[in-house]
Amino acid sequence: MSLKSGQDIGREVHENHDQFIRIESGTGIVFIDGVETVVADDDAVVIPAGAEHNVTNTGDTEMKLYTVYGPAEHRDGIIHETKDIAEANHEQDHFNGKTTE
Repeated sequence: MSLKSGQDIGREVHENHDQFIRIESGTGIVFIDGVETVVADDDAVVIPAGAEHNVTNTGDTEMKLYTVYGPAEHRDGIIHETKDIAEANHEQDHFNGKTTE
């Protein structure tokens, strides 16, 4: 996913999913249950299930990041290049129970 300068993912909670987020490039702040942590290129964070969280791009360039959910949150192969695309396809992209190798 890419976040434009000043853009955030939006505060959310995944009740039944742990989440791993890796910052490929850019700088920002990760909010987890009231604690803000500065992140930059190559940083990673783990967000436990039930934690309120958000990621905000505080830099001047796009922030590139990816996320992995456990258990799966989305169908295999889903890639959202921007927040707008992710929001537009949120419901149809949920994991459908089919696993791949």
